[in-house]
Amino acid sequence: MGSRLGDILGMIRFSHTLFALPFALLGAALASWTPEGWVFRWRDWLGIVLAMVTARSAAMAFNRLVDREIDAANPRTATRHLPTGRLSVGLVAWFTVWSSLLFVASTCLFLPRNPWPLILSAPVLGWLLGYSYAKRWTAGAHFWLGGALGFAPVAAWIAIRGDVAWPPVWLGLAVLCWVAGFDILYACQDAEFDRRVGLRSVPAWLGVPRALNVAAGCHGLMLVMLAGLGLSYPMGAAYWAGLALVAGLLVYEHWLVRPDDLTRVNQAFFHVNVLISMGLLMVGVVDLVSR
Repeated sequence: MGSRLGDILGMIRFSHTLFALPFALLGAALASWTPEGWVFRWRDWLGIVLAMVTARSAAMAFNRLVDREIDAANPRTATRHLPTGRLSVGLVAWFTVWSSLLFVASTCLFLPRNPWPLILSAPVLGWLLGYSYAKRWTAGAHFWLGGALGFAPVAAWIAIRGDVAWPPVWLGLAVLCWVAGFDILYACQDAEFDRRVGLRSVPAWLGVPRALNVAAGCHGLMLVMLAGLGLSYPMGAAYWAGLALVAGLLVYEHWLVRPDDLTRVNQAFFHVNVLISMGLLMVGVVDLVSR
């Protein structure tokens, strides 16, 4: 059982929850702070963490199911768990179903005070699972994925306050642009394969050099959206200093990935992006608690 659980966690890249969870927590922190002080309800925070983990697990497992034949044909992904038979289709399907049910169940932690998380759970889950089919018909699939992660801070704000305001929207748009940008970088590795089998992506459509420019543009827009958050909330000096550091990390990320050298995509994708997400959470919280 331990080995099987390890395979499942490896299949869904459980450690990559660090990409999205910090933004949900930052959205929750922004929603929890008021001029009168912090409003903290442990059930809200537990519900947010459980919803994030289970929703992402369901989406990743479903993506592996839908893409198992494509993964088997792609030399880069042929060693994944389903193509090699390390995990069965039935087991991954059950894991997807149970993760989806647990996601919906986690939204019940906000009842009866706030019914919106439960009401929105089905359409949000539909969007997350629908991403797995997007690249079959649109090169905008990168932005679909960005929207999936961009829901996180907005959903966390709704879960705590029961409404929508500009600060989480700015943060959600920043996440959308950030994820779309680094997903385009990551897709550069498969540009030729995607073109050959008819999958849609920005690198397959425009070529790697132009795709890198689109990714850079997305990350530039991310900084604009984060500035919008800083002005609308408003945030203080710690946040703006952190934003400057994020800009530096994004420049470094694009320096790592070049049209004639994609060997450092994983370093840019996994290492730099974790620093960005965790760093923004830390400076945001520091800014709030120092008020």
